[in-house]
Amino acid sequence: MIVVTGATGNIGRTLVPLLAEAGEEVVAVSRQSRPAGLPAGVRPARADIGNAASMRPVLAGAEAFFILLGGELNGHGESPKALLDVAGAAGVKRVVLLSSQINSTRPEALSHARLREFEAVVHASGVDFTILRPGGFASNAFAWAESVRTRRTVFAPFADVALPVIDPADIAEVASVALREDGHAGRTYELTGPEVISPSGQVAAISEALGEEVAFVELSRAEAHARMAQFMPEGVIGGTLDVLGVPLPVEREISPDVENVLRRPARPFGAWVARNLPAFQ
Repeated sequence: MIVVTGATGNIGRTLVPLLAEAGEEVVAVSRQSRPAGLPAGVRPARADIGNAASMRPVLAGAEAFFILLGGELNGHGESPKALLDVAGAAGVKRVVLLSSQINSTRPEALSHARLREFEAVVHASGVDFTILRPGGFASNAFAWAESVRTRRTVFAPFADVALPVIDPADIAEVASVALREDGHAGRTYELTGPEVISPSGQVAAISEALGEEVAFVELSRAEAHARMAQFMPEGVIGGTLDVLGVPLPVEREISPDVENVLRRPARPFGAWVARNLPAFQ
Protein backbone atom coordinates (compact mmCIF):
# COMPACT_ATOMS: atom_id res chain seq x y z
CA MET A 1 0.00 0.00 0.00
CA ILE A 2 1.21 3.52 -0.85
CA VAL A 3 0.06 6.59 1.07
CA VAL A 4 0.11 9.88 -0.87
CA THR A 5 -0.21 13.21 0.93
CA GLY A 6 -1.18 16.33 -1.02
CA ALA A 7 -3.29 14.00 -3.14
CA THR A 8 -5.44 16.74 -4.68
CA GLY A 9 -2.64 19.18 -5.55
CA ASN A 10 -0.59 19.82 -8.69
CA ILE A 11 1.52 16.70 -8.19
CA GLY A 12 -0.81 14.45 -6.23
CA ARG A 13 -3.63 14.56 -8.74
CA THR A 14 -1.26 13.08 -11.33
CA LEU A 15 0.64 10.79 -8.96
CA VAL A 16 -2.42 9.05 -7.53
CA PRO A 17 -3.78 7.86 -10.93
CA LEU A 18 -0.28 6.79 -12.02
CA LEU A 19 0.05 4.55 -8.97
CA ALA A 20 -3.48 3.20 -9.37
CA GLU A 21 -2.88 2.40 -13.04
CA ALA A 22 0.27 0.51 -12.03
CA GLY A 23 -1.90 -1.74 -9.86
CA GLU A 24 -0.92 -0.28 -6.50
CA GLU A 25 -3.25 0.02 -3.52
CA VAL A 26 -3.35 3.77 -2.89
CA VAL A 27 -4.54 5.89 0.02
CA ALA A 28 -5.06 9.52 -1.07
CA VAL A 29 -4.64 11.88 1.87
CA SER A 30 -6.04 15.40 1.94
CA ARG A 31 -7.74 17.76 4.36
CA GLN A 32 -10.98 17.33 2.39
CA SER A 33 -13.49 14.77 3.64
CA ARG A 34 -14.29 13.35 0.18
CA PRO A 35 -11.96 14.74 -2.51
CA ALA A 36 -13.46 14.57 -5.97
CA GLY A 37 -11.95 12.92 -9.02
CA LEU A 38 -10.09 10.02 -7.41
CA PRO A 39 -9.70 6.90 -9.58
CA ALA A 40 -11.81 3.87 -8.79
CA GLY A 41 -10.29 1.77 -6.05
CA VAL A 42 -8.31 4.60 -4.46
CA ARG A 43 -9.16 5.06 -0.79
CA PRO A 44 -9.56 8.68 0.34
CA ALA A 45 -8.38 9.62 3.82
CA ARG A 46 -8.80 12.86 5.70
CA ALA A 47 -5.73 13.66 7.80
CA ASP A 48 -3.23 16.42 8.52
CA ILE A 49 0.42 15.69 7.83
CA GLY A 50 1.28 18.22 10.53
CA ASN A 51 -0.53 16.07 13.10
CA ALA A 52 1.21 12.71 13.45
CA ALA A 53 -1.66 11.18 15.45
CA SER A 54 -4.08 11.83 12.58
CA MET A 55 -1.69 10.03 10.20
CA ARG A 56 -1.33 6.91 12.37
CA PRO A 57 -4.46 5.07 11.12
CA VAL A 58 -3.80 6.22 7.56
CA LEU A 59 -0.29 4.76 7.53
CA ALA A 60 -1.22 1.42 9.13
CA GLY A 61 -0.10 -1.30 6.74
CA ALA A 62 1.59 1.08 4.29
CA GLU A 63 4.85 0.10 2.61
CA ALA A 64 5.60 3.44 0.93
CA PHE A 65 4.83 7.05 1.81
CA PHE A 66 4.91 10.21 -0.33
CA ILE A 67 5.40 13.34 1.77
CA LEU A 68 4.34 16.70 0.38
CA LEU A 69 4.23 19.67 2.72
CA GLY A 70 1.49 22.27 2.42
CA GLY A 71 0.98 24.71 5.27
CA GLU A 72 3.65 22.74 7.13
CA LEU A 73 6.22 24.33 4.80
CA ASN A 74 5.82 27.53 6.78
CA GLY A 75 6.58 25.88 10.11
CA HIS A 76 3.12 24.70 11.13
CA GLY A 77 2.63 21.29 12.68
CA GLU A 78 4.67 18.99 14.86
CA SER A 79 8.29 18.01 14.58
CA PRO A 80 9.02 16.05 11.40
CA LYS A 81 10.41 13.31 13.64
CA ALA A 82 6.94 12.69 15.06
CA LEU A 83 5.63 11.93 11.58
CA LEU A 84 8.58 9.70 10.62
CA ASP A 85 8.32 7.83 13.92
CA VAL A 86 4.66 7.09 13.20
CA ALA A 87 5.57 5.95 9.67
CA GLY A 88 8.32 3.69 10.98
CA ALA A 89 6.06 2.18 13.63
CA ALA A 90 3.43 1.49 10.92
CA GLY A 91 5.96 -0.52 8.92
CA VAL A 92 6.68 1.97 6.15
CA LYS A 93 9.79 0.84 4.29
CA ARG A 94 10.11 3.58 1.67
CA VAL A 95 9.66 7.36 1.83
CA VAL A 96 9.72 9.86 -1.02
CA LEU A 97 9.94 13.48 0.13
CA LEU A 98 9.11 16.42 -2.13
CA SER A 99 11.67 19.08 -1.25
CA SER A 100 13.05 21.99 -3.29
CA GLN A 101 16.08 22.84 -5.39
CA ILE A 102 16.61 25.82 -3.08
CA ASN A 103 17.78 23.42 -0.38
CA SER A 104 20.88 22.73 -2.45
CA THR A 105 21.37 26.10 -4.16
CA ARG A 106 20.52 28.40 -1.22
CA PRO A 107 20.94 26.22 1.88
CA GLU A 108 20.56 29.14 4.30
CA ALA A 109 17.22 30.35 2.91
CA LEU A 110 14.90 30.90 5.88
CA SER A 111 11.86 30.24 3.71
CA HIS A 112 12.90 26.59 3.32
CA ALA A 113 14.10 25.83 6.86
CA ARG A 114 11.15 23.48 7.43
CA LEU A 115 12.02 21.47 4.31
CA ARG A 116 15.64 21.22 5.43
CA GLU A 117 14.42 19.90 8.78
CA PHE A 118 12.32 17.27 7.00
CA GLU A 119 15.24 16.26 4.80
CA ALA A 120 17.47 15.77 7.85
CA VAL A 121 14.86 13.67 9.66
CA VAL A 122 14.20 11.52 6.59
CA HIS A 123 17.94 10.90 6.25
CA ALA A 124 18.12 9.75 9.86
CA SER A 125 14.87 7.75 9.86
CA GLY A 126 16.33 4.37 8.91
CA VAL A 127 13.86 3.84 6.04
CA ASP A 128 14.79 3.80 2.37
CA PHE A 129 14.30 7.35 1.15
CA THR A 130 14.37 9.39 -2.03
CA ILE A 131 14.37 13.18 -2.00
CA LEU A 132 13.00 15.14 -4.95
CA ARG A 133 14.23 18.70 -5.39
CA PRO A 134 12.37 20.39 -8.25
CA GLY A 135 13.06 23.91 -9.43
CA GLY A 136 10.31 26.30 -10.55
CA PHE A 137 7.03 24.75 -11.69
CA ALA A 138 5.58 25.32 -15.17
CA SER A 139 2.20 25.40 -13.43
CA ASN A 140 3.08 28.71 -11.78
CA ALA A 141 1.83 30.14 -15.08
CA PHE A 142 -1.70 29.37 -13.87
CA ALA A 143 -1.35 32.65 -11.97
CA TRP A 144 -1.65 34.39 -15.34
CA ALA A 145 -4.72 32.48 -16.50
CA GLU A 146 -7.37 35.02 -15.55
CA SER A 147 -5.59 38.00 -17.10
CA VAL A 148 -4.91 35.98 -20.25
CA ARG A 149 -8.57 34.96 -20.52
CA THR A 150 -9.98 38.41 -19.82
CA ARG A 151 -7.34 40.80 -21.17
CA ARG A 152 -4.93 38.70 -23.25
CA THR A 153 -2.19 40.24 -21.08
CA VAL A 154 0.35 38.90 -18.58
CA PHE A 155 1.82 41.04 -15.79
CA ALA A 156 5.08 39.64 -14.41
CA PRO A 157 8.61 40.69 -13.41
CA PHE A 158 11.97 39.76 -14.93
CA ALA A 159 10.75 39.35 -18.51
CA ASP A 160 13.96 37.90 -19.93
CA VAL A 161 15.39 35.91 -17.01
CA ALA A 162 15.25 32.27 -18.11
CA LEU A 163 14.98 29.22 -15.84
CA PRO A 164 14.42 25.50 -16.55
CA VAL A 165 10.86 25.21 -15.17
CA ILE A 166 9.50 21.70 -14.74
CA ASP A 167 6.13 20.19 -15.57
CA PRO A 168 4.56 18.90 -12.31
CA ALA A 169 3.49 15.79 -14.22
CA ASP A 170 7.18 14.89 -14.59
CA ILE A 171 7.68 15.28 -10.84
CA ALA A 172 4.72 12.95 -10.29
CA GLU A 173 6.15 10.35 -12.67
CA VAL A 174 9.55 10.42 -10.96
CA ALA A 175 7.81 10.06 -7.60
CA SER A 176 5.80 7.11 -8.91
CA VAL A 177 8.95 5.32 -10.00
CA ALA A 178 10.76 6.03 -6.73
CA LEU A 179 7.79 4.80 -4.68
CA ARG A 180 7.38 1.55 -6.63
CA GLU A 181 10.81 0.51 -7.86
CA ASP A 182 14.12 -0.42 -6.31
CA GLY A 183 17.31 1.46 -7.10
CA HIS A 184 16.39 4.90 -5.80
CA ALA A 185 17.10 4.54 -2.09
CA GLY A 186 19.40 7.22 -0.71
CA ARG A 187 19.17 9.28 -3.88
CA THR A 188 18.43 12.99 -4.19
CA TYR A 189 17.11 14.04 -7.59
CA GLU A 190 17.31 17.61 -8.88
CA LEU A 191 14.32 17.97 -11.21
CA THR A 192 14.17 20.55 -14.00
CA GLY A 193 12.65 20.96 -17.40
CA PRO A 194 14.66 20.34 -20.60
CA GLU A 195 15.12 24.00 -21.51
CA VAL A 196 15.56 27.40 -19.94
CA ILE A 197 12.66 29.69 -20.70
CA SER A 198 11.93 33.25 -19.58
CA PRO A 199 8.55 34.67 -18.58
CA SER A 200 8.33 36.43 -21.93
CA GLY A 201 9.16 33.12 -23.62
CA GLN A 202 6.42 31.40 -21.65
CA VAL A 203 3.94 34.04 -22.74
CA ALA A 204 5.03 33.54 -26.35
CA ALA A 205 4.32 29.81 -25.96
CA ILE A 206 0.85 30.58 -24.59
CA SER A 207 0.22 33.01 -27.47
CA GLU A 208 1.23 30.38 -30.02
CA ALA A 209 -1.02 27.76 -28.46
CA LEU A 210 -3.98 30.17 -28.38
CA GLY A 211 -3.35 31.45 -31.88
CA GLU A 212 -3.71 34.98 -30.49
CA GLU A 213 -1.25 37.56 -29.25
CA VAL A 214 -0.85 37.83 -25.50
CA ALA A 215 0.82 41.05 -24.35
CA PHE A 216 3.55 41.05 -21.71
CA VAL A 217 3.71 43.90 -19.19
CA GLU A 218 6.87 43.80 -17.11
CA LEU A 219 6.45 44.59 -13.41
CA SER A 220 9.10 46.12 -11.21
CA ARG A 221 10.34 44.06 -8.28
CA ALA A 222 8.30 46.25 -5.91
CA GLU A 223 5.15 45.80 -7.99
CA ALA A 224 5.68 42.04 -8.12
CA HIS A 225 6.23 41.96 -4.36
CA ALA A 226 2.92 43.74 -3.76
CA ARG A 227 1.04 41.28 -5.97
CA MET A 228 2.67 38.22 -4.40
CA ALA A 229 1.85 39.50 -0.90
CA GLN A 230 -1.81 38.85 -1.69
CA PHE A 231 -1.31 35.07 -1.66
CA MET A 232 2.22 34.30 -0.39
CA PRO A 233 3.74 34.55 3.11
CA GLU A 234 5.94 37.61 3.48
CA GLY A 235 8.94 35.54 4.52
CA VAL A 236 8.89 33.64 1.23
CA ILE A 237 8.46 36.53 -1.20
CA GLY A 238 11.97 38.00 -1.09
CA GLY A 239 13.70 34.67 -1.67
CA THR A 240 11.31 33.80 -4.48
CA LEU A 241 11.99 37.10 -6.22
CA ASP A 242 15.73 36.55 -5.80
CA VAL A 243 15.51 33.18 -7.58
CA LEU A 244 13.28 34.58 -10.33
CA GLY A 245 15.25 37.77 -10.87
CA VAL A 246 18.85 37.00 -9.93
CA PRO A 247 19.21 33.23 -10.25
CA LEU A 248 22.51 31.58 -9.41
CA PRO A 249 24.26 29.86 -12.32
CA VAL A 250 23.39 26.45 -10.84
CA GLU A 251 19.70 27.42 -10.82
CA ARG A 252 19.85 27.89 -14.60
CA GLU A 253 21.37 24.45 -15.19
CA ILE A 254 19.34 21.68 -16.79
CA SER A 255 19.45 18.51 -14.71
CA PRO A 256 19.52 15.08 -16.39
CA ASP A 257 17.69 13.41 -13.49
CA VAL A 258 14.19 13.35 -15.02
CA GLU A 259 15.51 11.69 -18.16
CA ASN A 260 17.71 9.30 -16.19
CA VAL A 261 14.82 8.10 -14.05
CA LEU A 262 12.05 8.09 -16.68
CA ARG A 263 14.21 7.12 -19.67
CA ARG A 264 12.69 9.92 -21.71
CA PRO A 265 13.30 13.68 -21.88
CA ALA A 266 11.50 16.01 -19.52
CA ARG A 267 8.47 17.75 -21.01
CA PRO A 268 9.05 21.30 -22.35
CA PHE A 269 6.92 24.23 -21.23
CA GLY A 270 4.99 24.17 -24.51
CA ALA A 271 3.75 20.66 -23.76
CA TRP A 272 2.46 21.82 -20.39
CA VAL A 273 0.63 24.70 -22.09
CA ALA A 274 -0.95 22.42 -24.69
CA ARG A 275 -2.26 20.12 -21.96
CA ASN A 276 -3.65 23.01 -19.89
CA LEU A 277 -4.77 25.34 -22.67
CA PRO A 278 -8.44 25.50 -21.54
CA ALA A 279 -7.35 27.44 -18.47
CA PHE A 280 -6.16 30.29 -20.74
CA GLN A 281 -8.92 30.33 -23.35
